[in-house]
Formats: sequence, C-alpha cells, structure tokens
Amino acid sequence: MHIAIAGNIGSGKTTLTSLLSKQFKWEPHYEDADDNPYLNDFYDDMQRWSFNLQIYFLNSRLSQVMQFTKSTKTVIQDRTIYEDAHIFAPNLHAMGLMTTRDFNNYISLFDRMSSFVKPPDLLIYLRGSVPVLVSQISKRGRDYEEAIRIDYLKRLNERYEAWISTYDLGKLLIIDIDEIKFGENKEHLGIVMDKINAEIHGLFK
Repeated sequence: MHIAIAGNIGSGKTTLTSLLSKQFKWEPHYEDADDNPYLNDFYDDMQRWSFNLQIYFLNSRLSQVMQFTKSTKTVIQDRTIYEDAHIFAPNLHAMGLMTTRDFNNYISLFDRMSSFVKPPDLLIYLRGSVPVLVSQISKRGRDYEEAIRIDYLKRLNERYEAWISTYDLGKLLIIDIDEIKFGENKEHLGIVMDKINAEIHGLFK
C-alpha cells in the first residue's frame, strides 16, 4: 500500500510520517527539504527561482513514486506529487512569481508525468489554521523559513482546501491539527491511528 500525507508548510507531515512509520512498521519516504539546492535561493528571490524549484520537486517526487512501485512494503510518503501542481505552482503564478510561460510549461510536464503515477491508496490531509502553522514553523527554526509571510501561508491554505474539496483519486482522511496534537499527545496519536485503521480496513473489505 501507498499512504501519503498532504498539508501546508508546518502542518506536521514529517512528524506524522515518522510516528506512523514506527507504529505501523511502514517504510517512510521524506521530502528532502534539507538537501534541496534551490530552497534557500527561492525564499530569497521567489520570482527568480520558482520554476527551478518546482521542476526539482516534480522530478524528486516522481522518483519517489517510481520507487514505491518496486517496494513490497507499505510505504508512507511525506507530501505528494499532486500538491505542487494544485497548490504551489498555481499560487506562485497567481502572485506573479512565476511567468505564464513557465507555469504552462510546468503544468504540461506535470500532466504528462502524472499520467504514469498510481494515486495513493490513502491520502491523509493535515488541516491547520494559519496561527497554528506559524507557531509550528517557528518551533523548528529552519533559517530559510524565516522569510515565509503570513499571507503566503493563507493563500496556500485556501488552495489546499479547494484541492481537497474535489479530491477523488482515492480514500481521504482529514486530520484537524488545531484540535489533534499527535506530535505532543500519545492519546491524540492513537486517535489518528484508529482513524487510519478504519480507512485501511475499509479499502480492503
């Protein structure tokens, strides 16, 4: 099986991926943010580096999904290939930070590549308010994230909600991170695990 976790910056995707991989003995696959050669430049000059960043992410996530098809284990993925195309790239284009030429080129490439990708068996969406996202981003103290603006997070949240409202590629589980603090509270993590078990068993009844 392929389980994927989606959510805005600071929603806890990496934390939940790590916790669930340990609890369920799943094989974790993380977003390689710390090894990304474009992130620092992007946050310094979004307009200059937006297209490069999105192409890097697209290539990286496609490589991950191709690995999943070869695995005999259940894998859990930190962020999906769909989020860049439905949330990040359109947001950069709408903000004038990616040219229409680059955006159309990116979407054309995504459409072609995604046609070869099998959607996750279960998508877990971490929904959070902007204040909670800001709080969690500040706690992890990544230098390149200090420049992230509140209005940027707000725009991303709106696009996430629009995407999730029409998501129909497979099973969907929504976790409200304002209420369920799975990273701090073991009982809350248990709630998440119970919900996942219910969805998984539903898949294979």
